[in-house]
Amino acid sequence: MPFPDPFGVLIVDDEPNIRSGLARGLADDADVIETAANADEALALISKGDFPLVIVDVRLNCSMTGIELMKRIVAERPHTAVIVITAHGTVETAVDAMRAGAFDFVLKPLDLNLVRQQVRKAREHYRLRIENQQLKNRLADSGEISSMVAGGAAMQDVFRQVRQVAATDATVMIHGESGTGKELIARALHELSERSGAPFIAVNLGALPETLLESELFGHEKGSFSGASRRKPGCFEQASSGTLFLDEVTEMSAKSQVDLLRVLESRQFTRVGGEQVLFSDARVVSATNRSVQDLIDEGTFREDLYYRLNIIPIELPPLRGRREDIPLLVEHFLEQFCTRHRRPMKRLSADAMKTMTSAPWPGNVRQLRNVIERMVITSAGDVIQENELPSELSKPTGPGHTVVSTLAEAVEACERQTIAAALESCGMHREKTAKTLGVSVRTLHYKMGRFGLH
Repeated sequence: MPFPDPFGVLIVDDEPNIRSGLARGLADDADVIETAANADEALALISKGDFPLVIVDVRLNCSMTGIELMKRIVAERPHTAVIVITAHGTVETAVDAMRAGAFDFVLKPLDLNLVRQQVRKAREHYRLRIENQQLKNRLADSGEISSMVAGGAAMQDVFRQVRQVAATDATVMIHGESGTGKELIARALHELSERSGAPFIAVNLGALPETLLESELFGHEKGSFSGASRRKPGCFEQASSGTLFLDEVTEMSAKSQVDLLRVLESRQFTRVGGEQVLFSDARVVSATNRSVQDLIDEGTFREDLYYRLNIIPIELPPLRGRREDIPLLVEHFLEQFCTRHRRPMKRLSADAMKTMTSAPWPGNVRQLRNVIERMVITSAGDVIQENELPSELSKPTGPGHTVVSTLAEAVEACERQTIAAALESCGMHREKTAKTLGVSVRTLHYKMGRFGLH
């Protein structure tokens, strides 16, 4: 596959034979090769050109050691990969270099084939990073934010709606299953609006007990309740002139719904324990993973509040409804986590990618992201094979289809079934369910997200 930009390699070694030997041996693996005898020459060359890969000997006969040079390159050019050359007696030094950001190391005496393997890994890592950046640039040029990765028609329709709505101050409600990226869409609305220079404040209403919700939203005065040692501004106050994102808005109690409706209608509120009337012009974007109409029919969510919040609805498709985006997301997360965990670039085998593309993904993009991070850390080779993927990706899901092979899986399956049954018997009311199960609302929320029960 052709590379989008030239792949340049800089070889830094104080031994002329090693410099010239590596330059000849790597001629077929790089578009440009330069050599330097010391750190000063290397830094001068780096300042004049872009080298995605630098190969540097740990020991340099100059004022700066190879490790010091490596650390400087990594600090100043974080996207540059550095391979360190070390003798057998300094392996510990090379390991320390890896921890400090080196891409990999090779031992002396040099095996040219091993060096070429490392260079090819670095080049593949570079290719994926460039292609990912080009994708992000295309999204940015068309009005999306760089953190959203999608190419299929379903998400492109969402992007078009976001671009159309972002320039207005209309209240938006984002509908979608857990893990579909509702907060990313909320941030996109903010970043593409004239409010982008003001704060974006996000609050998860489902994770807050009712006793704290009022203080979180509207703030409180010093001494207004036990533990209120100072005045605290609430989310509406902090987000004034910006955007306030209310996640899981359907989890609010009846009283909190009344309070929120009043603020949306008047833009005025008072802190808990205070008398001063405050004003906020924060744009409100809310999100839910539940059927609001069902909640209205049950009498647990106010219809007038729904109409106030749902002026502009945005529907996010589940990952199983946008399977054409899965390969893009896989490459994106592989690049992200290989870089974060300082691992050589990995890829999925054809069979593994087929399994990923056809998996049910009840946890959507969040679940896929977690699976990729796990694979980056635990996979031994550069190619992730199908048998290394989590077993649940190929198992049928739903009542009556639980298959387990280990005690841990059996415990998780039982826990999921118990929580699902309790949620159903409590009408999906989280506080009631948490009380029934004898756990906190926060713990229940975490378990629901983990098991895809939203």
